[in-house]
This record gives sequence, C-alpha cells and structure tokens, in this order.
Amino acid sequence: MVAFTSSTAIGQQDPSFTQYMYNTMTINPAYAGTRDVLSANLLYRSQWIGIKGAPQTQTLTLHSPISDGQMGLGFNVINDQIGPVSETKVNGTYSYILPIDRYTSISFGINAGAELFNIDFSELNIFDEQDASFQNNVDNKISPQVGLGAMIYNDLFYVSLSAPRILRTEYYEAENNSNTVARSRVHYYLTAGYVFDVNDNIRFKPSILSRYVSGSPLRLDVSANFLINDQFSIGASYRLSSSYGIMTSYQISDALLAGVSYDRDSSELRNFNDGTFEIFLRFELFKKYRKMYTPRFF
Repeated sequence: MVAFTSSTAIGQQDPSFTQYMYNTMTINPAYAGTRDVLSANLLYRSQWIGIKGAPQTQTLTLHSPISDGQMGLGFNVINDQIGPVSETKVNGTYSYILPIDRYTSISFGINAGAELFNIDFSELNIFDEQDASFQNNVDNKISPQVGLGAMIYNDLFYVSLSAPRILRTEYYEAENNSNTVARSRVHYYLTAGYVFDVNDNIRFKPSILSRYVSGSPLRLDVSANFLINDQFSIGASYRLSSSYGIMTSYQISDALLAGVSYDRDSSELRNFNDGTFEIFLRFELFKKYRKMYTPRFF
C-alpha cells in the first residue's frame, strides 16, 4: 500500500494471500517446476469488503519442469488495486533443481520482469486541491524488477526463503516537493510446512509464512489444514495481530483443484468491513501414463 505524507513515504507493500501455500510462485521463483507437471493457477482476492478503495488482487501463474525435471520455467502476473493506486507485475521465472537424496530436492530460482505503476489522484478526497503533491497523476510508470529464492522440499515438507523484488524502486515524487516520495522496499519471505499422516484417510499440514520488511512489524501467518480422503481439505488461518479465517479446497479431478477462504479482522478495523474473500483455481496437465496418486499438499 502506498502512503503519502509531508515527509518521505514508505510505499507499495506486496499483496498478502491467505492461501499462500497454493500460490507460492508469486513469492518464490524457486517454486517453478517443482510440482513435476505443467501447473496453472488463478487467484482472486478482495480484501476488507465494504470499504471503498480496499485492496483487490488477481494473480496468474504458469510453470513447468524442463530438462527431465532438472530445471523449471514459469510466468506470473500480479495485478493489485488499492484506492487510487494500481500496479501490475509481470515476471518470467527460472529455477534449477538439485536432488539431495532419492526423495528430497533443493531448488534455486530467479525472476525478472517489470512493474507498471499508476496513481489517479482524482480518486482521492483531497483537503487542499491546490496541493502540489497531488497535481500530477502517475501514468504507466515502468520499472524493472528482479527476485531470488530457494526452496528445499519433498512430498512431506518444504522450507522456502525468497525476496521476490530486490531492486529498490521510486514510484512517485511530488513536483516541487522532494520530501513527498513513494518507494518500495525489499520483502523477505520465509515459509514452511509439513504433512503428518493422522490415519489412512486424513493428513494434517501445519504451515507458516513470515514476511519481513525494513521499517514494518514482522508479519507471521499460521495455518493448519486437514486433507480428507486425498480430495477435500479444510482448515484455519491466523495472521498475528491482524486477522483469522477459514479455508477449504476440493480436488475436483486429477487436473483441477478449487479453493476458497474467508478472513475476519481481529483489529478495530473489523468494525468497518465485512471481511476478506479469496478464491483460487489450479489446473495441472498430467502425462497420459502418469496419474496423480496422492495430491501434494503445497
């Protein structure tokens, strides 16, 4: 989110996702190709329903292994709208995958692309319409971006470390007011999860996501999901000092997985919105001779 003040403003936080475990490539390029199939994911998130100008985010990711699974290639698009600010990120991703043993691998990834940034000040209620800080919109400002990541994983666990945007970008500087500035900062992500077999029909997976941004409090997301009969999952999530929610997904077929989540704020903001809604759809293309016997949980 971009903030403007009479002094330097720290801006443009990366969007948050409740179902990050199904949308990993948006935060870590090392995820590309690690599912061993061609995988496409669509996600829509509407945050703080009922508040005008509240964040809305759409993502599209596509990735596949190449070279007999030793590498991965991918592509992702993130479109983020927050009040007068809209941003679209387009990235290509590449990963190199090294087996550690028969079951476990480590993947290193890089993404490179561009961000398209816009601000329309006519969407704001400006106290002083003559304020020079709000006289000139930002139209289609293009900035390059690069990200890095690593992930160690097998069918039962994963640990992921990434910084999807490492170039510091200055999005906006008000004319005749060099102190009114919006800049991005590097976001560092650490995610992890593990799958426990409760019995033959139920699997349990707790997972965490931690995000660190200089100048902001550490963010910690904790979630827990149960997978029932390798087809239906249900769980809960908690974002430290922010929100709590429920999530569910259904494996419609070997190729198609759909899921939804709903969050409620735990802060005073809960009195001013109707929660946050998220939906995703994942399609995977399996080779004819290869069926999905047990769906991987991440």
